[in-house]
Amino acid sequence: MTVIQTQPTSPKKILIIRLSAIGDVVMASGLIPSLKKAYPDASLTWLVEPMAADLLKENDALDEVILWPKAQWKQLFKEKKYRELFRVVREFVRMLRAKKFDLALDTQGLIKSAIWAKLSGAKRRIGLDSREGSNRLVTETLTIDRDHPHISSEYRQLAEHLGAKPDWYRMSLPFSSKTHQQVQHYLSEAGIQGDYYVICPYTTRPQKHWFDDYWLSLAKQLAENDGLPILVLGGPGDQSNAALLCEQSEGALMNFAGKTRLLEAVALLDQAKGVIGVDTGLTHMSIARRTPTVALFGSTRPYLNTMQDNATVIYHRYECSPCHRRPTCDGRFDCLREIKPEEVLQVLQDVQQQKATQ
Repeated sequence: MTVIQTQPTSPKKILIIRLSAIGDVVMASGLIPSLKKAYPDASLTWLVEPMAADLLKENDALDEVILWPKAQWKQLFKEKKYRELFRVVREFVRMLRAKKFDLALDTQGLIKSAIWAKLSGAKRRIGLDSREGSNRLVTETLTIDRDHPHISSEYRQLAEHLGAKPDWYRMSLPFSSKTHQQVQHYLSEAGIQGDYYVICPYTTRPQKHWFDDYWLSLAKQLAENDGLPILVLGGPGDQSNAALLCEQSEGALMNFAGKTRLLEAVALLDQAKGVIGVDTGLTHMSIARRTPTVALFGSTRPYLNTMQDNATVIYHRYECSPCHRRPTCDGRFDCLREIKPEEVLQVLQDVQQQKATQ
């Protein structure tokens, strides 16, 4: 008896599940062009938490962006409005199932994301390196190489698993002319008419932060070199720290932290002459837009190869890296202290030169 193995039929409706965080949504965005080329007749939907949704809303290659109202549900639970919570969850599940997805991609690999893959009703559900027991909720688990040096490596591996060619993967953060015009308005209000630099100093963990004295030294050297404005980008929670840093810079830095939507920040980064940032979503956005970028990685290094000539990672490996949330250096963060402003300035000049020759 001959057994003929058949390939899964091409999906018509694909659900991408990457709920958070901002940097991971940025790096997973390359799935959009990859899947569009692999399955040109398929519709693409992305399920995401509201915080990161702005990055996707102006991407015409997506047919729909669905917001998971996690915060709203938590508030209902906190207020013990269980009947209302049950009603809105049930309606959400019904809405999701009505889309009739035939392929769901749990790119987060956690219980909270795999649940939505299961509840979507998709017959084929792929979990990306499923953890927390989430493999029980998917039909396939793709084990990935987490030490791969390329940016977006795990999502690239998923795209290739689904038949996409490697060169189809490119992070995709398009923005509308309206967003571009709004950014031009912000720049005009700040008195910025031409080129400018951007620095992205802030992220969620102290062991990812560079040092204020280094940022100030770098800003001084940049200002002395060509006198261009230097914008400080960050989220609303970074405003006070950014204000203090700008005050200490004696006019070399301009505080833009918390003043833009996420996609407006993408547009600001897109137009910059150069960007320097730590391991934060803004730095990944800059690389996605192919702006000359220097990424400063300490104990964490999500990638070492940006896959483009005009963006470079500076990373000095220590035996204690990565320390995750348990640093062993008593707060010295030697891995970042070893990255000197002079080295950063030289690397920035190198990537700018690469941009000029492209």
